Amino acid sequence: MVNLDLLTLERVARLICDMDGPYERTGTQIERFLHRVRWPGEPQYDGSPRVPWLSDQLSAHADDAAAVDRLLCRICDPLEYDGGLEAAEPIAEELNRILASEQLTVTYVGGRPVLGQLGRTGDAPMYGPPADLHERVRRLATDSKAVGVLMTRAEEASICQTNGAYSMAIIGIGSFVEGLLQVVVTGHDADVRKNGLSDRSGRKVRIERAGLQLLLEHAHRRKWVQTDARDFMEQVRNYRNFVHLRHQADYGLVPDLDTVRMCWAPVHALLNDLESALLS
Repeated sequence: MVNLDLLTLERVARLICDMDGPYERTGTQIERFLHRVRWPGEPQYDGSPRVPWLSDQLSAHADDAAAVDRLLCRICDPLEYDGGLEAAEPIAEELNRILASEQLTVTYVGGRPVLGQLGRTGDAPMYGPPADLHERVRRLATDSKAVGVLMTRAEEASICQTNGAYSMAIIGIGSFVEGLLQVVVTGHDADVRKNGLSDRSGRKVRIERAGLQLLLEHAHRRKWVQTDARDFMEQVRNYRNFVHLRHQADYGLVPDLDTVRMCWAPVHALLNDLESALLS
């Protein structure tokens, strides 16, 4: 999904540096920014002109789709600016102007940036599985057997999406997220491995029996997942419950392609949050 031309990367570098602009970054600030997005190689600023130096850093790892995804989203993340979303939105507009020729766009999902492809009309983002999903899952979940099962589930959801089985695609996305969170929580929380999770009534639930809602709430309490990503993933959880026909009938929704794309968007945000919290 992310394979940017070198000229595009140079324009992105200029935007990050913002020379003589309201958000100009010093060399040290650029270095810290790259560390926040976990840019490969842990670059150390050497005092040379900032834009060429940053362009070289970006070009050196332009083939790392997940890193480029994180970088582009972080440029216009409200967390980067004291003015929050109001300050970040003009940055997103300029970034999207740069990305337009690449048929990419950054949009906000619950106040957080998510990278998507532009549709054929060029005005609506299209979401699918995140870039370099296998590698990103592998870094978050060290259980190789679990990674294989998770990737199979994500691929099956994509197959359903491609072939018009939209309800099954949504169910598959929700199942993938539940499995991912279960593996991540198990691998990164020794107390949960030993004692399980506490539900809203205080009752202990073994990790292997924990559902998506409980896993999301735990990841949010641990600050591994931001509030907005949790809230939008709750909607995915609700749609995932269409596995129960009565639930879908009561809800009154017939999923279409746009519904599936909207369910993939929070997966992007969730992965970005987990990576920022657990792999930095």
